[in-house]
Amino acid sequence: MSSPDPPHRRGPRPLLLHLGLAAMRTNSALASSIGALLNLKSASPRSSDGRAEAERILAALAGGQGVFPEAVLQEAIGRDAALIAGIAAYRRDSYRRELSDPPVIWQEGESRLLDFGGSGPVVLFVPSLVNRAYILDLASGASFMRYLAGRGVRPLLLDWSWPDEAARRFTMTDYVAGRLERAMQAVAGPVVLAGYCMGGLLALAAALRQPRLVSALALFATPWDFHAADPGGAQRLAQALPLLEPMLAAGGTLPIDALQSLFTMIDPFGVGEKYRGFAGLDPACARARRFVALEDWLNDGVPLAAAVARETLAGWYGQNSPARLQWRIAGLAVDPRDFAKPSFVAIPARDRLVPPQSARALADMLPAVTVHEPQAGHIGMVAGTTAEALLWQPFLDWVLRVSQQGRKVGGA
Repeated sequence: MSSPDPPHRRGPRPLLLHLGLAAMRTNSALASSIGALLNLKSASPRSSDGRAEAERILAALAGGQGVFPEAVLQEAIGRDAALIAGIAAYRRDSYRRELSDPPVIWQEGESRLLDFGGSGPVVLFVPSLVNRAYILDLASGASFMRYLAGRGVRPLLLDWSWPDEAARRFTMTDYVAGRLERAMQAVAGPVVLAGYCMGGLLALAAALRQPRLVSALALFATPWDFHAADPGGAQRLAQALPLLEPMLAAGGTLPIDALQSLFTMIDPFGVGEKYRGFAGLDPACARARRFVALEDWLNDGVPLAAAVARETLAGWYGQNSPARLQWRIAGLAVDPRDFAKPSFVAIPARDRLVPPQSARALADMLPAVTVHEPQAGHIGMVAGTTAEALLWQPFLDWVLRVSQQGRKVGGA
């Protein structure tokens, strides 16, 4: 699960797209600001007091002919300079992820089940198919897995890895009813099944299909109602599918840069803003160190099998099939109302990738749910500098509590 060495950094990916968006935003801001000034100059307030106020505003802004447009232009150039500086600082940073992988207790193809040790209730984590699993084991002092292993839990992490030749032909059913369920069967006793983002949907489907293998379910930033916050945006993602078909047909996968472009459509200017912020940080500070580690992970993506890409874009985003209870795995409808065991749903309040409304729709359907809403973003919740307080400890408390309750019921 090691990340690429710093000399080979290519992020933010795709670079030309993010630079183009930054230029577009800068030009738009400049045009809007100058346009507002021209409109103010040509306005004709009805009252003499209004005209006088307009003249005072213009005089204060200008301080001399052309000064205000020049100030706007310099601000725009400065913002672009900050963006370039942030990208350059990231690319030359010396950080390397140096954590070694824990033992592998099951493997099929390139997919592996990693055992982080510890004793106590077993929690099997299911990450997304399009990002590396090591977001949950990011760095020393920034590992959700190692935190749990040292506090009375035995965490296991399913590393999907790069899709091998067989996986390139996988459907969602192959992943859930195949590799995920076989990984679950390789573990003695029922597990707490925990899914992150897209992995939460896979975990939910597997828990419904194999209830005897699951004692409880945890879902972190997991989408459900894809039309809850922005149905038009979801439809636009689905409408991109025909344009992607040549790539899907040629390679059997949706490539990493194409995936990153789709994510960018959800938050077009987010990357530019965070790199501008990084440019102003002390490279040695904890926030800067975590930024580089997280960006290395974000830029170290995994291609998505073609059939799965079609199902997620057309089905999830286009038809909103999960929320309409039309998403099926091996013919079985995925209906959260059928999971009666304890569940934990973490809904980060500042999530831009999975809007809280989307995840809350899933929580509302689970019969025995504990809802946790940390003040964090999609990634910061699991791997940010405040992740221990915002998610790790509350989740640990819940796992230990439901495990103890399960032992009492079993003992009775």
